[in-house]
Amino acid sequence: MSTKYIFITGGVVSGLGKGITASSLGRLLKNRGYNVVNQKFDPYINVDPGTMSPYEHGEVFVTEDGAETDLDLGHYERFTDVNLNKNCSVTSGKIYQSVINKERRGDYLGKTVQVIPHVTNEVKEKIYSFDGKADIVITEIGGTIGDIEGLAFIEAIRQVGLEKDPEYVSYIHVTILPYISGSNELKSKPTQHSVKELQSFGIKPDVLVCRTEVEIPSEIREKLALFCNVRPENVIPNLTAENLYAVPLMLEEYGLAKAICKKLKLEKIEPKNEEWEKLIDTIRNLKGEVNIALVGKYMQLQDSYLSVAESLRHGGFSNGVKVNVIFIDSETINESNVNEILKDYDGILVPGGFGNRGIDGKITTIKYARENDVPFLGICLGMQMSVVEFARNVLKISDADSAEFSSTTKNPVIHIMEDQKGVTKKGGTMRLGSYPCTIKKDTLAYKIYEEENINERHRHRFEYNNDYKQRLEQAGLICSGTSPDGSLVEIVENINHPFFIAGQFHPEFKSRPDRPAPLFKAFVKAAKENKK
Repeated sequence: MSTKYIFITGGVVSGLGKGITASSLGRLLKNRGYNVVNQKFDPYINVDPGTMSPYEHGEVFVTEDGAETDLDLGHYERFTDVNLNKNCSVTSGKIYQSVINKERRGDYLGKTVQVIPHVTNEVKEKIYSFDGKADIVITEIGGTIGDIEGLAFIEAIRQVGLEKDPEYVSYIHVTILPYISGSNELKSKPTQHSVKELQSFGIKPDVLVCRTEVEIPSEIREKLALFCNVRPENVIPNLTAENLYAVPLMLEEYGLAKAICKKLKLEKIEPKNEEWEKLIDTIRNLKGEVNIALVGKYMQLQDSYLSVAESLRHGGFSNGVKVNVIFIDSETINESNVNEILKDYDGILVPGGFGNRGIDGKITTIKYARENDVPFLGICLGMQMSVVEFARNVLKISDADSAEFSSTTKNPVIHIMEDQKGVTKKGGTMRLGSYPCTIKKDTLAYKIYEEENINERHRHRFEYNNDYKQRLEQAGLICSGTSPDGSLVEIVENINHPFFIAGQFHPEFKSRPDRPAPLFKAFVKAAKENKK
């Protein structure tokens, strides 16, 4: 079938769940047998979020092909189990950069370069890049209707509606119905105004997804339908679900997927959600709990570690336990209080990050986990600091450090990658995307992955320094996973510890609720067995 397009916009306020709506719809349509791709347009001028602090926009999600993207792509992948690519994350910065590069090359043949048609054509090129490669493309527009930064995207998706036949394009508008407790009523006026503004740009939504804390009375649905020019059955409630992964089935019950199937004249209308229902049943019947300390440095915004936290929960699903993720600021941890802070946790995880703030607390945390036989998982920077901690406290190399944090240390057990030397541009220049790893047999890593060759996603500049490999391994911190040629260390593990393993890569980016990343599955299992 020819590719069809669904566009999801948002109104009134941000944070209403456009990303979860897009992800849920993708899962529901995939369950019907369609090849679905999710895409996100972000209005900010950054070319990608790779140079942003996590406090600005949450975590940076990395795709197989090395694109640094918005965290919503993580939701898309976890829900649909589709590996996305660089064309699935598009910013205003990326669009304008491409247009300006074309202008400098003379591609526009002397024309005056304008938002319409040149910028909007560039946006449409990204949308149409999936023509013939997917049955359905679901494109989420970041921000809210009326934001000046997003106007070119809105105009571009309006043009798609003109260029394609009506049954090939559908528009969904996600908005909010505020609940006024004093008068015990839902207010529809913000949604009415938001839809009116969307219509002023030439887009008529086919479906309203209304974020609400209570059920929408029939009279409110009918009022919204009348004033917003949609069918009453296409006013879809989006209530707070018992867990994130229950949202698709909730939206199915309220008719979202059927409304879209009808609009796009899709033949496979009946849902086939048995596998997803089985997952939700598993989540509802978890028995017991484990408490995991996630010790990081970006704690003011927990979305900074969104994929890590979700992956821990995935590990819980497969082990039949609820995982309580407790976020602990590494800056609050020191030698005098580490025991008091961490003594009650069943497992400890140290995630990735950049910069030297909070590093001492991470090293102290790793030392505590190592000395007290607490199940430990290190990710990226967490792996690097595991090497530093071991070198300092076991090998007694007091000034062992990472070259990222010390330019004067005589013992850089973590050093700059050879191809990163002299790099001055920050954006998109790290080791990014999927790389192969060869695992040694008879190691914990091999027991976890149950295969010799794996691929995991990376995002870093610094690497394990092989000059220290022999001494570290002789003392018990072995390299159980390397690049195929053996030059880059990917996994280290402590053979004198019941469960101490760390990876240079980010396994959280490939974890799925019904297929957890092996490292997280094994880590939660170890934590369950270590239950306090």
